[in-house]
Amino acid sequence: MKRILVTGAGGQIGSELVPYLRSIYGESNVLATDVKAPEGDLAQGPFDLLDVRDGRRASELIGAFKADTVIHMAGILSAKGEENPNFAWDINVNGTVAMLEAAREHRCAFFFPSSIAAFGPTTPRVNTPQDTIQRPTTVYGIAKASMEMLCDYYHLKFNLDTRGLRFPGLISYVTPPGGGTTDYAVHIYYDAITKGSYTSFIAKGTYMDMMYMPDALEAIVQLMEADPSKLKHRNAFNISAMSFDPEEIAQSIRKVIPDFKLEYDVDPLRQSIAESWPDSLDCSAAREEWGFAPKYDLDRMTVHMLEKLKERLVKA
Repeated sequence: MKRILVTGAGGQIGSELVPYLRSIYGESNVLATDVKAPEGDLAQGPFDLLDVRDGRRASELIGAFKADTVIHMAGILSAKGEENPNFAWDINVNGTVAMLEAAREHRCAFFFPSSIAAFGPTTPRVNTPQDTIQRPTTVYGIAKASMEMLCDYYHLKFNLDTRGLRFPGLISYVTPPGGGTTDYAVHIYYDAITKGSYTSFIAKGTYMDMMYMPDALEAIVQLMEADPSKLKHRNAFNISAMSFDPEEIAQSIRKVIPDFKLEYDVDPLRQSIAESWPDSLDCSAAREEWGFAPKYDLDRMTVHMLEKLKERLVKA
């Protein structure tokens, strides 16, 4: 990667990915795009407005910027998608198709972020294989599974350099939660500091794969810079750093905040979504094909998360 266009730059991942990429490749070599004007770090470098459904505009931006890589992060998350399925499909599918076509026109490498939501209730739940039955039951998951296959198709049919990751829940102290089912694992840290307690919308005993954002950002770059001859899968690599339920994350927080209290008020929608996803992922393909190796486990993440959040909340 030398010249990179990022869609959805103001979103959960994009808002941290853009500064990370600029620190590696240079500020002028990363074009951030979104449907809204930039804020914070995004305003410090190249930015253009882009609705990802507008393929002509996307192609114009790619050509003018002379991008060699498109990192397509724009999308509607799981719980928000269930509130408005037609809009979620439009953005998550039609937007991805438009960006794939623009990338194909300019022969750009293309990154697509899939998700554990691409799996469904009939998927093996424990140590979920890289290649297995998927059959998701949310519009978000159906779109992700569909685009995984379409990215494979663009590589096979058009020899486009498509690559992608199946992200677990991502935890960050920088970006507020954006309507995902795994967002409780972000909210809990905020409330631990500000309230000393948290009421979880996910039930006790519900395990989901998670990853700390610094590991996720590194994984994107690592995959996109990997030797293509070693990539047997290319798209939708399982990646994860940890799997826990609400009780275990609460126990980790109590090692730093001993009086922290956890209660429950389960949201049926988000609980049903969580129960359709795996408990844990087999990440061996990512390790073997491009050296995936996350640095943060639950306790290390908790210490760092609470430290950074305290700094941010004090400044606020």
